[in-house]
Amino acid sequence: MLSRVADSIYWMSRYVERAENVARFIDVNLQLMLDSPSGQDQQWEPLVATTGDHESFSERFGTPTQQKVIHFLAFDPENPNSIVACLRAARENARTVREIISSEMWLQLNKFYLRVNEAAAAGEAGIELHEFFTEVKLASHLFSGITDATMTHGEAWHFGRLGRLLERADKTSRILDVKYFILLRSVADVGTPFDDIQWAAMLRSASAFEMYRKRHGRISPKGVVEFLLLDREFPRAIHSCLLGARNSLHAISGTPLGTFRHSSEKLLGQLASELSYAAIDEIMNAGLHEYLDGLQTQMNQVSAGIYETFFAFKMPQRPRKSSGQTQTTAP
Repeated sequence: MLSRVADSIYWMSRYVERAENVARFIDVNLQLMLDSPSGQDQQWEPLVATTGDHESFSERFGTPTQQKVIHFLAFDPENPNSIVACLRAARENARTVREIISSEMWLQLNKFYLRVNEAAAAGEAGIELHEFFTEVKLASHLFSGITDATMTHGEAWHFGRLGRLLERADKTSRILDVKYFILLRSVADVGTPFDDIQWAAMLRSASAFEMYRKRHGRISPKGVVEFLLLDREFPRAIHSCLLGARNSLHAISGTPLGTFRHSSEKLLGQLASELSYAAIDEIMNAGLHEYLDGLQTQMNQVSAGIYETFFAFKMPQRPRKSSGQTQTTAP
């Protein structure tokens, strides 16, 4: 497979997943404001921190308010991580690989893109926000389902799955890091009904509320962290995502599990193994923020390794590039 084709499929999936996660974060925050005893704007500042765009936001918009944050994260074409920008990039990547993906995938993604642009043109005042963000989530789920149902599960499909799962793991780690810090420091609310509402909102941001209750019953901070970080079976848990990404990476390279030929295979295998043997009490005692910060650094290294191995154009003595959190176009 050409590196540019693999690169486009990988980033097409990452951008669709990113758009879904941004919609998920905003929608849960909107619902949380309804339950808040005094729904204030400080609930919106952590949302910008979750996406890693707080510096860009501060430079352009200053103090975060509900209206500013929703515009920035959903409809701002100048923010490369906004929903509208992500769908634009996903569609452009899909356009370049029309001969590889199925026609059903292209039609769904094109319809998704047009719907988001229609909403962006209408503006926040012209749409019902909860309904719109629900549509974004469902459109993303539909695209993933169509991909799995209509695309041969070969190399191209695995590149798409790899991108989707790495993006999902990254965003789950970010919402867990930021929200845990915000909720943990609210000592006055600990053990109150509002505290339970906040932790339930964190679970809902990952569509994990019902599955958590079936597994653990009563909501507790340690239980929420353990479920979203270490669970092997819940599809949005970080550990589950990394195991799936590892399997797809080995399917692409043909390297047997437990061995490696590339730095990305080594790094992802180590990361999945560390989570397999991690204990939640040890993580919490050492510091959850520090652990998640290290985890995000390692996932960025995996992404950089994937770029170097599969997408980068190799030339003698040419400086190496890193993919980071945005797309670097491969030839």
